[in-house]
Amino acid sequence: MKKAVLVVSFGTSYHETREKTIDVCENKIKNSLSGYDFFRAYTSNMIIRKLKKRDGILIENPIEALTRLSDEGYEEVLVQTLHIICGEEYNKLKDQIEKLSYKFKKITLGRPLLTTIDDYKETSNAIKWQIPEMGDDEAVVFMGHGTDHESHSAYPAIEYAMRDDEINTYVGTVEGYPELEHVIKKLKKDKIKKVHLMPFMVVAGDHAINDMASDEDDSWKTILEENGYDVKVYLQGLGENPEIQNIFEKHAQDCL
Repeated sequence: MKKAVLVVSFGTSYHETREKTIDVCENKIKNSLSGYDFFRAYTSNMIIRKLKKRDGILIENPIEALTRLSDEGYEEVLVQTLHIICGEEYNKLKDQIEKLSYKFKKITLGRPLLTTIDDYKETSNAIKWQIPEMGDDEAVVFMGHGTDHESHSAYPAIEYAMRDDEINTYVGTVEGYPELEHVIKKLKKDKIKKVHLMPFMVVAGDHAINDMASDEDDSWKTILEENGYDVKVYLQGLGENPEIQNIFEKHAQDCL
């Protein structure tokens, strides 16, 4: 029986960060699954179009990839997502797989980074790998993407898990709750003076580069500095963290 592993991510148009994050996660999963041919897909059609127009790079979306796998005679497919939460993108992927499942003898879908309670605990422990040594008046502020999907509660939940692990962390989002204003309110209450600003996203793409780290008036870095904080920016996506890579690999193994 022909078997394939399809690794699905939101995607990115930034080659350098893709190589350090998505590519590394893909390779870890590919190398851990002997007997499975490797394929990739992006859920962002905007990024797919941009890569095709700008660079001549052709990336399939999940429907295109699964249809081709069926046409090429693959009967078993393991789909592993690199999404962070069980949000809109993941649920869209889930629906697409269900609609095309009749084309395969077996198809399974690996869960996102944050799904089960153990996932939150393992992710919190993995985050320790990238946390610098900090004084009592220092903290990490994570920028998550955010969502209006009901899974938005994942962001305060992972903050809670990290605090339970004694990591002085605050999690805010670009598009959802909590917002930066809520983070700043807590920073002031806790008398924090220095902020280590990091993306809580697999890749450090547009949101991290522009909304988080730029010198624009509305960037998180600028707003935090205007509120009196000493800010150190880290432009590394979660996908660069080897412990996070291992979690995605484990989720793919769980599919077996």
